[in-house]
Amino acid sequence: MVAPGPKGPGLHRMRKLDVYNHFFPEAYYRKMLAIAPSHKDMGKRIRNIPLLHDLDGRFRVMDGFGDGYQQILSLPSPPIEAMAGPREAAELARIANDGLADLVRRHPDRFPAFVASLPMNAPDAAIDEARRAIDQLGACGVQVFSNVNGAPLTSPDLLPLFDLMAQRDRPIWIHPARGADVADYKTEQSSLFEIWWTLGWPYETSVAMARIVFAGLFDKHPDLKIITHHMGGMIPYFEGRVGHGWDQLGTRSSDVDYKALLATLKRRPIDYFKLFYADTALFGAAAGTACGLSFFGVDHVLFASDTPFEPRPGVYIHETIDVIDRLAISDDDRARIYAGNALALLGLT
Repeated sequence: MVAPGPKGPGLHRMRKLDVYNHFFPEAYYRKMLAIAPSHKDMGKRIRNIPLLHDLDGRFRVMDGFGDGYQQILSLPSPPIEAMAGPREAAELARIANDGLADLVRRHPDRFPAFVASLPMNAPDAAIDEARRAIDQLGACGVQVFSNVNGAPLTSPDLLPLFDLMAQRDRPIWIHPARGADVADYKTEQSSLFEIWWTLGWPYETSVAMARIVFAGLFDKHPDLKIITHHMGGMIPYFEGRVGHGWDQLGTRSSDVDYKALLATLKRRPIDYFKLFYADTALFGAAAGTACGLSFFGVDHVLFASDTPFEPRPGVYIHETIDVIDRLAISDDDRARIYAGNALALLGLT
């Protein structure tokens, strides 16, 4: 689905709304460094990326892609709850959301909206902060990570968040989370060669999606909107296992009656996975983008770059645009991926 050759003359003028990129508001960045100055793994990574908190630098990168390029702001990894206890996490979330909302107010042409962060290790506070961020600050949705300090997103005390977001009709962004402390093998103590990131993060995303499907959340909330980072993790590339494989759920398990669970679902498992939204933040991977687009469909794919985690400023934006421009699709579909789907999903103009 990716074709070589020249780009159409109007492609560079298409509006581009980057729905998954990351920035630290100044007050949050200072508070985070005070609370967790030596946080490991992703903590080390973010402390060495100036464009995560340098607003002028961010503007210079954005200027390279013309007036039609805009960003929906969200915090980067690591999760707030991985750096702070419940009380401090709630404070950090408030500071982050106030800061992102202020950036949107001051620079609406750059940042049309922001995604709220939540203290997920304090479920009641997370619900309160989600309400405040959406109702008072104008957040277009909330970001959660694929687990909460090792617990699934479908833990009973976290399910009210899905109820709230379905009620508000706002999307949930799911970002993967995993560190070197999750070993590659049971006989070892930690992951090697950053496998925890390269292979672990797509796995994390896929597990979170599966838990949501088999918890019946799409049956409970048919219009639930969930945006998965990095084109839905592993799911599109394992379509056969997700499809025919999970149609036989229960045939491989001795101690749990999964066949009974399968019978309660209103659709095939694979049909639920196609209800997720997915972004194009694949670091310029053309084959992966075409695969994800084939799985989720044009209406459920959103343009995103994962800026500024690239090796050089602007590289991920440039390479992602190049891949989308070369997709063998109509310009109308391309425009939907670049901005139309996001505008409709987030209720923006």
